[in-house]
Amino acid sequence: MMTAMQTARRAVIDVGTNSVKLLIADVAGADVRPVHEESRQTRLGKGFYETHRLQPEPIARTAEAVWEFFETARERSATSIRVIATSAARDAMNPRDLTNAIEKASGLKTEIITGAREADWAFQGVATDAELAQHPLLLLDVGGGSTEFILGHGKEKSFAHSFPLGTVRLMEKFPHSDPPTRAEFQASRDWVKNLFQTEVWPLLEPALLHEKKSGEVKLVGTGGTTSILARMENKLDRFDREKIEQTVLTLEQVVAHRKNLWKLPLAERKEIPGLPKLRADVILTGVLIYEAVMEEFGFKELRISTRGLRFAAVMD
Repeated sequence: MMTAMQTARRAVIDVGTNSVKLLIADVAGADVRPVHEESRQTRLGKGFYETHRLQPEPIARTAEAVWEFFETARERSATSIRVIATSAARDAMNPRDLTNAIEKASGLKTEIITGAREADWAFQGVATDAELAQHPLLLLDVGGGSTEFILGHGKEKSFAHSFPLGTVRLMEKFPHSDPPTRAEFQASRDWVKNLFQTEVWPLLEPALLHEKKSGEVKLVGTGGTTSILARMENKLDRFDREKIEQTVLTLEQVVAHRKNLWKLPLAERKEIPGLPKLRADVILTGVLIYEAVMEEFGFKELRISTRGLRFAAVMD
């Protein structure tokens, strides 16, 4: 058990392309025990990929969410509060518009982290799960603007790379009807598979073949999409870390979810048990990405981790 002398209560506010997330945790070394977690969808990446400029309204929503989470962290006695920002902020031509707005609203400085750091932290966070740390893993962290592929075993990584593929980025690149058409799905999937074949696989293949010498490589997803798929599979009306992390999705189950989601209009997707209403649009591109990974790289099962970037950032 942690003692008061060993423990520091820390908070991390993670500013992503789709949402702002808060983790407050009691930390002792590599032992991270969440006290409070919260997410606010602000769509920082909305309208971004045409101009590569963050837009005023999403910036304002994001700064307000950071301020609210800052207040929550103070109320819950966090001794340090850290703000990190990922894909949209690091790719933007005007990142200072965002960092200045956050500082003005809450007084907090924002660290814009690199894709390499994001991949490192995602792996470190997932490796805090002792069961997953026992196996060679291909970790996939699908965000709103980027996807990190990380390969490793225990605490040792053999491959880590961030690619310009995310749920919001893909949705804005290939807008779809309501409900989406078959042709719109096909265009999105073809583009994703081409990216995997031309950019991901040539880099990943040597490391993946080497890692397989240590045993079967397990595919693990972290981030909003996989947690939502687990909630849908189990019909969970709220976030339940234990049940989500016990879920293993087969390729057939992922395909079934994708087929069902892509045939429904938005209003009907919002009524699916386990699917948060505000995520009913981006879940389309999220499930497509995971289905494509499993098919292209030969994985029959998908394990799910609710840990990742914020777990490592709060330890760091």
